[in-house]
Amino acid sequence: MRLKQELLKNKIMLIIVGLGNPIKSYLGTRHNIGQAVVSYFQKMKNFKDFSFNKKFFSFISEGMIDDKKIILVLPQTFMNESGKVIKKIFENWKLKIKNLIVVHDDIDLPLGKIRVRTSGSSGGHKGVQSIIDALKRDDFIRIKIGVANERRKKIPADKFVLEKFEKDEKEIVEKIKIKTVDILSNLIKNKIKNQTFSL
Repeated sequence: MRLKQELLKNKIMLIIVGLGNPIKSYLGTRHNIGQAVVSYFQKMKNFKDFSFNKKFFSFISEGMIDDKKIILVLPQTFMNESGKVIKKIFENWKLKIKNLIVVHDDIDLPLGKIRVRTSGSSGGHKGVQSIIDALKRDDFIRIKIGVANERRKKIPADKFVLEKFEKDEKEIVEKIKIKTVDILSNLIKNKIKNQTFSL
């Protein structure tokens, strides 16, 4: 059965978007932690394998949690064009803004901090700003994953986010993935509002 037909069968739909840049060279970078987390969520929840959807120019996976249809989206545009993908998805299925969850990196938070926000500005994040511009509103849920370390203040932000995690940070990254899966699970059950978590 086609994805659209399956979605229409379920009244409650949630879209979880993992932001990042396409191309293999960006894998493992700080800017791609959003995609890494959502990919990890897909594996832990045994959702269908990601498959490329030409219409939405994204890798998409889907599954059910508590009678809710969950759609995982990994846009394959570059970060600053993420809004194009999200707008097309919203227009196609006439989704409610409250049913959008965006997972992304935050260079203003230290590695090991995770912050949930239900609205607000982009904080300078080009992917989030692209979504705000495309939807013309900012009241969607974000899971901000801290990626900053001591080098953050020594080099330009646009270069820092494209760095890969250092060897001694990778253990923390794995813990972040596990914790964020737990946060997403609770968000799906509407049990979490604005909060900050520390590992």
